Amino acid sequence: MKKLQLLAIPILLLAVLSSCTSVRVLSDYDKDANFNSYKSYAFYKTGIDKAQISDLDKKRILRAIDSEMAIRGFTKSNSPDILVSIFTKEKEQVDVYNNYWGGGFGWGWNPYYWGPGWNNGTQVSTRTQGSLYIDLIDSKSKELVWQGKGIGTLSQSKSIEKKEERIQEFVGEILKAYPPQIMAVK
Repeated sequence: MKKLQLLAIPILLLAVLSSCTSVRVLSDYDKDANFNSYKSYAFYKTGIDKAQISDLDKKRILRAIDSEMAIRGFTKSNSPDILVSIFTKEKEQVDVYNNYWGGGFGWGWNPYYWGPGWNNGTQVSTRTQGSLYIDLIDSKSKELVWQGKGIGTLSQSKSIEKKEERIQEFVGEILKAYPPQIMAVK
């Protein structure tokens, strides 16, 4: 039993640390699309212009997409097979911890006890959770054929390098789901 407890501590620690930096990914696709026919891409400016983020972050996202598409064998083209669009959402997450035991040592009084004591209180923290959507649109039919969504906590770091790494991580994790693994129906 003691060996099991000792093994559980590193696993729990790893789970907590990885949850802080992970990106949860969801994807959806048109089951009738022929993903093997897509070899070239271009950005869909109309959709990208509507994304409500800074132009600098848009550039970072598009550079990360360029990098990931090249890894997958795609070439950028003026007459592409697919168009790439993005949009984002963000929301504030508020975490409330009611069982926070603080070290608020001091003198106090209640009808049953007078003297030093410990304070148990509430701890509140906020963080920004963001979602990045990457849409792939068939350029001929103008229909959405694949959508990937990455959800994760956005860094409040002042470091541009860390911001670019986080954006690259988001895009890389999302595009791992492309092309979809289509199962043959028996």
